[in-house]
Amino acid sequence: MSVATTRNRLLQALPPGELDQLLPQCERVDVEKGAVLASIGNPLEFAYFPEGGLSSNLMVTSEGRRIEVGCFGFDGMVSTATVLGSKRTPHEILVQVGGPWLRIKVGALRSAIQTSPTCHDLLLRYAHIQMMSVSQTAMSNAANTIEERLARWILMAHDRLEGDELPLTHDFLAIMLAAQRSSVTLAVQAVEGYGAIRAQRALIIVRDRGMLYDLAGKSYGPAEAEYERLIGPFRDKPPPHSE
Repeated sequence: MSVATTRNRLLQALPPGELDQLLPQCERVDVEKGAVLASIGNPLEFAYFPEGGLSSNLMVTSEGRRIEVGCFGFDGMVSTATVLGSKRTPHEILVQVGGPWLRIKVGALRSAIQTSPTCHDLLLRYAHIQMMSVSQTAMSNAANTIEERLARWILMAHDRLEGDELPLTHDFLAIMLAAQRSSVTLAVQAVEGYGAIRAQRALIIVRDRGMLYDLAGKSYGPAEAEYERLIGPFRDKPPPHSE
């Protein structure tokens, strides 16, 4: 069935005429929690533009340990390797919260990039923002406390998911924070103690986004600001500061 509209904010930034040409080449698919949409080093058949849910770019060590280096939802696409001329992704793409995605054959997307400088420029801007996010994650993991990193990551998930209930387990959070599960449990308890969140089994409820923003400090914000400068707004959340 032909796709006529999309909730993906990256595609929405295309001029209407170019979007109308690209969407009929896409198909809408439902992805489920836990699905691995791409594996490191494997050839890419499709590029994806999420319209909902939450997914992660993961690095995987030789021992099999997964470490998140970036996350995305309806603001982004995978894989930027397609845009940069590679046939393989350097990351594993893991779905944390399922939702509808658009997918397009890699060859079709590359044809669109070749014929549309506007599309090419837009996707290169997004690739730049992804590299910023990876750099920010590396700096945060090295320089920030686990509570600061947790606050940052909850903010990023909250940006991309509807409502204040985030269906995230401690096991997923351990991957996101590159930390032991026991350390994540203590960090969740600490952030909950500040009144920023309420934690339930496999669920984080955001109670005070402004408090999360304050806890995250400078670990959160640069990549998000660059997205809004280069592409456009993607957050439907209220301003981050507490009353």
